[in-house]
Amino acid sequence: MERLGRLFTAILVLLFLSGSGSAWADAAKTNDLPRADPESQGIKASAIQAFVEGAEAKIDAVHSVMVLRHGKVVAEGWWAPYGKDDPHVMFSLSKSFTSTAVGMAISEGKLSLDDSVLAAFPEDAPAAPSDNLKAMRLRDLLRMNTGQHAEDVSAFHFDGDDKLTRVFLSLPVAHKPGTHFWYNTPATYMASAMVQKATGQTVLDYLRPRLFEPLGIQDPTWDASKQGITLGGFGLRIRTEDIARFGQLYLQKGEWRGKRLLSAEWIAEATARQTSNGSSPTSDWEQGYGYQFWRCRHGLYRGDGAFGQFCIVMPEQDAVVAITSGTRDLAGVMSLVWDNILPALQPQALPEDPAAVTALRRKLAGLTLPPPAGEATKPLAAKVSGKRYVFPANDAKLESVAVEFAKDRAVIVVRQDGKDSRLPCGRGAWLRGDRLLTNGVAEKMAGSGAWTADDTFTAKLAAYETPFVQTLAFQWKGDELAVDTEYNVAFGERKRPRLVGKLTK
Repeated sequence: MERLGRLFTAILVLLFLSGSGSAWADAAKTNDLPRADPESQGIKASAIQAFVEGAEAKIDAVHSVMVLRHGKVVAEGWWAPYGKDDPHVMFSLSKSFTSTAVGMAISEGKLSLDDSVLAAFPEDAPAAPSDNLKAMRLRDLLRMNTGQHAEDVSAFHFDGDDKLTRVFLSLPVAHKPGTHFWYNTPATYMASAMVQKATGQTVLDYLRPRLFEPLGIQDPTWDASKQGITLGGFGLRIRTEDIARFGQLYLQKGEWRGKRLLSAEWIAEATARQTSNGSSPTSDWEQGYGYQFWRCRHGLYRGDGAFGQFCIVMPEQDAVVAITSGTRDLAGVMSLVWDNILPALQPQALPEDPAAVTALRRKLAGLTLPPPAGEATKPLAAKVSGKRYVFPANDAKLESVAVEFAKDRAVIVVRQDGKDSRLPCGRGAWLRGDRLLTNGVAEKMAGSGAWTADDTFTAKLAAYETPFVQTLAFQWKGDELAVDTEYNVAFGERKRPRLVGKLTK
């Protein structure tokens, strides 16, 4: 009987591992998130497909999406040239990670929410600090209640040479901290600086063993100021799945694979409504703000970043949605989640739907940003192929351009700062090439192009670790090449001044 009992137990274990439990077993070995079909986790595959199709029809453009239910990935997709192994700039979604570092430092007794901002940097204090500055605490930085206005912080420049902590402490504080909400990134920088002052490590280094490594977030990078302080409010680059892992940690109240990484009390406090930021029931920016987390409609919360970087956590539904984008319509992206994914989350597993799952997988496997529409070639291509055009000095640091036309692609050869970059552009497809200066940073690029007129070749160049995609129209007239550039998104003007180059002899 004892041998039969052991045999029966072994059979049960094998059955479990061969079924849904095998995903967890495999995930435990590799630190990957387990995968499952949507219906097994209580959401229809067709609802996720509706979100994807809505994103393609209404948003320009979502770069990736990952949906987790009950801790399992039920859908994931990347629009080419963006890929699952590529990190993506988080912009202000970085703020939620800085908040996490603060929470960990508080748990370790190295910081307190009531710590004075001024007292943390006595060497940078102004000669006669105001009472409002003296009253500013770490919690005010986290909940964007520093008491300042936009014009108060206009002198704070992240690329400046002055010591940024000193600059911040020199700024006017119009209101008593805690009484006036104004969303500002310098506040997050100061929170990052306070973590570094208290721990002796940058936020990036402090989080490596405490957050990034336990979650399996590989090779995160985070820009720092000239003083070596992690920027805090932006500059983090991680993958889509890393966003999902972070959201899942918060959903699990700080526990990860049986270990506590972050206190449940901190998560509850950080994601609660710590301050009012409006009263509109239809705005996802007026539902309250926590400690570097936004409250959403429907009782949800999120971290988010410029141009559509999202970590949306749905506590009651036990779900996480991670999204990267390059769009100006952040509200539109969230509305697609509320309209398609949120109402489809059911409390129990649904009947299997193999046809819908197959259709969704096929859709997700074939995602791509639309390449330029046009013709494969024009008679002019052979005449101008490989000819180099030199440009006068310009803000883009563009020295010269040559476009080499071949049967299945064009290669744009760009010289910037004395160095050539080769940027292949596929015909109806995306091809990866060298780096190119994009908003002053050398970024990895992918390109696609087509002839859009007899004298004009149009290329889209995607800096695929960022939201930025630039459309360049190359127009040849005699011995001149005119280049018009427009970005999909930007913090300033999206259209750049036309550049005109002369043919070299």
